[in-house]
Amino acid sequence: MMSFAPGTRVHLACRPIDIRMDPYSGHVFVFRGKRGDYMKVLYWDGSGLCLYAKRLEKGRFVWPPIIDERLHLSSAQLALLIEGMDWRRTVAVPLPQRPAIV
Repeated sequence: MMSFAPGTRVHLACRPIDIRMDPYSGHVFVFRGKRGDYMKVLYWDGSGLCLYAKRLEKGRFVWPPIIDERLHLSSAQLALLIEGMDWRRTVAVPLPQRPAIV
């Protein structure tokens, strides 16, 4: 499992892009193959660039429609994406209501 420092930004490439970002920024950069079943994650951990790659045996990674060049995800959304789950449908569970004191 990958874990990142608090405040690390996750950049999801929504279309093929020319990566002119600073790979040494400590941010996470996520790319998908054309068929959608392969992804790569590039991350600078302070001592070197880490490359994580994953290919799904069945199905495709859930990717946003090509509207913008990139999208920002939370670390939790990235974890769901890596597992092949639909990260777009994640919402915070409502907190339980306290019983009214009468």
